Amino acid sequence: MKLLLLLLAFCSLSLSRCEEKSVPYDYSATIECLEDPHKPQYNGGIIVNPDLQNGSHGWSQFANAKIDFREFGGNKFVVARGRNQSYDSVSQKVYLQKGLLYTFSAWLQVSRGKAPVIAIFKKNGEYKHAGSVIAESRCWSMLKGGITIDESGPAELYFESEDKTVDIWVDSVSLQPFTQEEWNAHHEQSIHKTRKGAMRIRAVNSLGEPVPNATISIVQNRLGFPFGCEVEKNILGNKAYQDWFTKRFTVTTFANEMKWYSTEAVRGKEDYTTADAMLRFFKEHGIAVRGHNIVWNDPKYQLSWVTSLSGNDLYNAVKRRVSSVVSRYKGQLLSWDVVNENLHFSFFESKMGPQASYYIYALAHSIDPRTTMFMNEFNTLEQPGDSGSSPARYLGKLRELQSIRVAGNIQLGIGLESHFNTPNIPYMRSALDTLAATGLPIWLTEVDVQAPPNVQANYFEQVLREGHAHPQVKGMVTWSGYSPSGCYKMCLTDGNFRNLPTGDVVDKLLREWGGLRGQTTGLTDADGFFQASLFHGDYDISIAHPLTNSTVSHCFKLNSDDSQPSPFVVHV
Repeated sequence: MKLLLLLLAFCSLSLSRCEEKSVPYDYSATIECLEDPHKPQYNGGIIVNPDLQNGSHGWSQFANAKIDFREFGGNKFVVARGRNQSYDSVSQKVYLQKGLLYTFSAWLQVSRGKAPVIAIFKKNGEYKHAGSVIAESRCWSMLKGGITIDESGPAELYFESEDKTVDIWVDSVSLQPFTQEEWNAHHEQSIHKTRKGAMRIRAVNSLGEPVPNATISIVQNRLGFPFGCEVEKNILGNKAYQDWFTKRFTVTTFANEMKWYSTEAVRGKEDYTTADAMLRFFKEHGIAVRGHNIVWNDPKYQLSWVTSLSGNDLYNAVKRRVSSVVSRYKGQLLSWDVVNENLHFSFFESKMGPQASYYIYALAHSIDPRTTMFMNEFNTLEQPGDSGSSPARYLGKLRELQSIRVAGNIQLGIGLESHFNTPNIPYMRSALDTLAATGLPIWLTEVDVQAPPNVQANYFEQVLREGHAHPQVKGMVTWSGYSPSGCYKMCLTDGNFRNLPTGDVVDKLLREWGGLRGQTTGLTDADGFFQASLFHGDYDISIAHPLTNSTVSHCFKLNSDDSQPSPFVVHV
């Protein structure tokens, strides 16, 4: 009977959604711990009694927890206590439909100290992680996440914490479903607001009179949104590779050539020859370079001579490395990945103490204060179940770096590697929302997809579209190349630079975003005006007079500051 009621409720919901306008997406997230929780997003979506105003209605005990419905200062919430297992909790049953994308949020508190709390949906014996947060006592923290499912059916939401000594407090829960059409509409709305601008052109003659029916042709020479691909040294001297690469991308990252193990294989013998040559090539072609990386915290990738050092010897070697590579490329790079993957790994902390990252960031900033210093990490977007690199953990490390006291604040950036298997797109968007609340620039730094060939290109396109549409993502670099280079997880072309399906995705999106010399044409109206909505970037414009056949050409740049530009007046 309960299942039937859930099905009827869902069918009713689906019909009403078809009759209503698309539900706008709420990009907001809160990263402060607050005295009172906010109201549930989307009024709770399909969650029953989302703000606990109706006591126990819709909520029940999960496993062996004891649950209380409490009120404090006018705010009502539920508490799961007496927890002997991590999953002892409070829960609500919901019905989930295949094909919908669910965004989730909740406000959580624990009875003492701090503890990670995970939102989980149990369905057919499977456990889907929707997101996590590090909850605190005496204030409320927002968890934001999301899920998709493979098969329609009933599921049960509950909250889990490995710390069984804490009570879990829950309030303002929301689970909002979106159709794929609605999700795509969110992309379009965000792109129109964030990535595009209106270009107004007015054609006039030598007397300043409007010229109607003048032919306008606008060609985009360069994308305004930084989009690129990693590269290796085999691009040097390979004309076909160079032509393929420079036609498409505006930014790159050297896969290995700036790393410590490449530039100082033998202690004291530095060799930057390859990195220098690569940097010269990309400068000549106007392609920006991300610095990757100053040091890497993974013990697996340390040179043997580095691992043999300790104490002052290691300290001096690290200081020399940071000083050498950062000063050499000072002011020439778009950004630096500083202590690569220092949520998952801690080689330098284990050798130099817990302040190792603090010291390395401070030193790099002191040498090159105008270059943005990135945290670069994997699984923050890709794996909701990886608690070590969750958005909450990432924020915790970021706050440590923001506390560094140096001359001038360190310009920090959020680097998200984005090595996906099967993307959880609602979770990806919610994780971006959470990190976007910092106000810092976000980059997807190493995008690729390891998946079967029949779905790889589709998943790759989903990730790129999601990144491009998010208002706080400022650039993307794919981690892929061409076949003989030994691609990491994914290639874009074969050995003859013929696109693979993933390469076709790149070209498709570039054309859609105005790249590959995308062209816009039209005629001026009776008052000599022509207006178009264009992606930010660099453009060439030509205007042909309808009577004299004379043509004039100009170039212009459209950026995010030109949302309401004055008419660009052209004499023809």
